[in-house]
Amino acid sequence: MTYQQTIARMQSTIDAGGTPFRAVDAEAAARMAVQNRFATGLDIARYTAKIMREDMEAYDADPAQYTQSLGCWHGFIAQQKMIAIKKHFGSTKRRYLYLSGWMIAALRSEFGPLPDQSMHEKTSVPALIEEIYTFLRQADARELGGLFRDLDAAKEAGDAVNTHRLLHKIDEHETHIVPIIADIDAGFGNAEATYLLAKKMIEAGACALQIENQVSDEKQCGHQDGKVTVPHEDFLQKIRAIRHAFLELGVEDGIIVARTDSLGAGLTKQIAFSKEPGDLGDQYNAFLDCDEVDPADITNGQVFISREGKLLAPKRLPSNLYQFRPGTGEDRCVLDCITALQNGADLLWIETEKPHVEQIAGMVDRVREVIPNAKLVYNNSPSFNWTLNFRQQVFDTWAEAGKDVSAYDRDRLMSVDYDGTELAAEADEKIRTFQADAAKRAGIFHHLITLPTYHTAALSTDNLAREYFGDQAMLGYVKNVQREEIRQGIACVKHQNMAGSDIGDDHKEYFAGEAALKAGGKDNTMNQFAAA
Repeated sequence: MTYQQTIARMQSTIDAGGTPFRAVDAEAAARMAVQNRFATGLDIARYTAKIMREDMEAYDADPAQYTQSLGCWHGFIAQQKMIAIKKHFGSTKRRYLYLSGWMIAALRSEFGPLPDQSMHEKTSVPALIEEIYTFLRQADARELGGLFRDLDAAKEAGDAVNTHRLLHKIDEHETHIVPIIADIDAGFGNAEATYLLAKKMIEAGACALQIENQVSDEKQCGHQDGKVTVPHEDFLQKIRAIRHAFLELGVEDGIIVARTDSLGAGLTKQIAFSKEPGDLGDQYNAFLDCDEVDPADITNGQVFISREGKLLAPKRLPSNLYQFRPGTGEDRCVLDCITALQNGADLLWIETEKPHVEQIAGMVDRVREVIPNAKLVYNNSPSFNWTLNFRQQVFDTWAEAGKDVSAYDRDRLMSVDYDGTELAAEADEKIRTFQADAAKRAGIFHHLITLPTYHTAALSTDNLAREYFGDQAMLGYVKNVQREEIRQGIACVKHQNMAGSDIGDDHKEYFAGEAALKAGGKDNTMNQFAAA
């Protein structure tokens, strides 16, 4: 519906409402409706799920059409990210948001900073989703509000051409609302707990939920030690629970991202239930590190499984956990991925210990032998030392090719001493093209960085503190922050406007007319940035 049609609809409603409605201006009501086109989180989830499905289809046709996101720990951060994307690229197409459980644990828990072990309140996850979309809706309202003010000025000036242009711009306005991939960790409990939390997250606006195959009460960050996985059937129950939540709420296109931590997880809490040789439980148990046992040597408290007529004792730790055979991680990842896709997941996530295209591609190739259109979401993690990893990859490639690497110390390649070298330049180029290369070779549909805004906030605050509390004092802020905001066109330099002051003024005028006491008058200090 166009802006003019919306005005006509509002006028019709006012006319039908009679005297009680006639104090309302149809165009003002239409503007408010246009500025908030998403009434509920479910509206957002349905809208964004459709976008993701279309993007997945486009990627299947052309792997260059991969998607990206950055993790955001606050609604304001997500808002500024999307404003920046629209400013620099003109469109939000194929740019998403990521909600990291790590950042919720570290930054959003009422307990204070916590490790990524699912100890934070589960309700903080849907609360952040709702907060993010509140800020993105406000970004829409702010941008459209500016267009409405420009439209009023054009009409007042009798500028028909500009009036027509602005009406078209309003009708074609691209929302800041984009898909969010939201981390539900290991489900915060059993399948029922997963279902209940999934509903809250979907109702808040999430169209894609990412769940991992770790034990809920033993969950660890994917880049730390001590990870414990669950048998496949336990994980598949949670995938089914999430799908039921999507269907119950009418988000038929909802996306489930199944994450496997098996590459770095050497432990399990359970021996899988198996009915017959070769079934899924038996395949899981086949990875257990076992010793064959002579019945005459059985000791107290031992647990046994039988296989091919042999009595085997899985190696059991004092923690009551069982360990997998070393070197089985990739095989377990492949089986995890295949079974997840066969049982309702839409996308995969393989948590790796380093960013290496061929390592990822090797596993994806095996998955695609069974499921040809298997696609990944991949964590371009800040836990990786990207500089060192890629410099070492280049070093190894050169050494294998017989190129002289005597000028380089492989263990010290992170050193600034190597920054200007040919090796460093080649490594940086590989980092630059990593996403495109991995999308083409390794089936990665979506690239994300889990914690980037955590690190950028820390870095920028450290730099400001060093300057402001040091010799530079106020110049440390003015030169490095405000002056750069002005010159780079950062919208937040007008922080009152960003916080909604102009939107509030518009509403005051709608509600009070000439009696409105508006903040945006000639004495508003923000007018100093009129040229910004």
